Amino acid sequence: MNSLGIGIDLGGTRIKGAGFDLASGEMIHEEVAPARDGEREGDVPAFLSEVRKLVARFEEVEGHESVVVGVSSPGLANRAASQIISMPGRLEGLEGLDWPEALARPVTVLNDAHAALMGEIWQGAATGVQNVFLLTLGTGVGGAIVTEGRLLRGHFGKGGHLGHASLDFHGEPDICGMPGALEDMIGNHNVRERSGGRYESTRELVEAVKKGEEHALEVWERSVRALAVAVASFVNVLDPELVLIGGGISEAWDEIEGRLKNWMDEFEWRPGGGRVEIRRAALGAMAGAYGAAYFAMQRYDKG
Repeated sequence: MNSLGIGIDLGGTRIKGAGFDLASGEMIHEEVAPARDGEREGDVPAFLSEVRKLVARFEEVEGHESVVVGVSSPGLANRAASQIISMPGRLEGLEGLDWPEALARPVTVLNDAHAALMGEIWQGAATGVQNVFLLTLGTGVGGAIVTEGRLLRGHFGKGGHLGHASLDFHGEPDICGMPGALEDMIGNHNVRERSGGRYESTRELVEAVKKGEEHALEVWERSVRALAVAVASFVNVLDPELVLIGGGISEAWDEIEGRLKNWMDEFEWRPGGGRVEIRRAALGAMAGAYGAAYFAMQRYDKG
């Protein structure tokens, strides 16, 4: 009989879940549910009710209770990995929710970008890699760092928030107060402002790039140049063997890869000729579920 581990990736719109055989790592079932942010079922947030239903269905499919559950979530997780201690503005009821108590099972909780990188290390583009960082390019820019095989969570859980690194100390502050942050240089949330009102989204901008529109090419080149400056800076600090690029914007990989690597040829410090490898993340939308399960399995194995 398989030992069941469950990974849950909690997002603002959807909850993605996957069940894994703990011995082989094989995914044996996956399912998606609505997050229902702002709704309640009785005395609990609706997202918690949906997670409980997912866990119950996974256990019904396998015919036995899960050994461990991992939850990937936006926000900062506490050091005990039992709850999210900071997630303002979304998923009301998430902050301070004790997940082991709420699910009545062994549960570990971690930030969604952290989970995505753990998933890539387990079964994705970073398998077997000991020193790697991930940038998730989406509405904003998230990140995660593994060094010497250990996930950097930090003292307050902020470790890996690379999108809030400053590239322009005269720039406008981002949502965390950082002037000229990376996420304001390439995130989807401010494409309209960055393009002078020409484009509403990264998808629209990239389509214009593919058509060779001069203004789009200028905006995109500036965005990818900023990404390269940031990547080269992080490489100098962390000295990884691999950099992963994920998130929704990475779907435009054909328009990112060549430009990014060309700028890296200019910016990267390469003593002895060594250069960092850059890849697109492989697990896509399910990375958080993979990583949540893997993180939970590791903590369970360590007792």
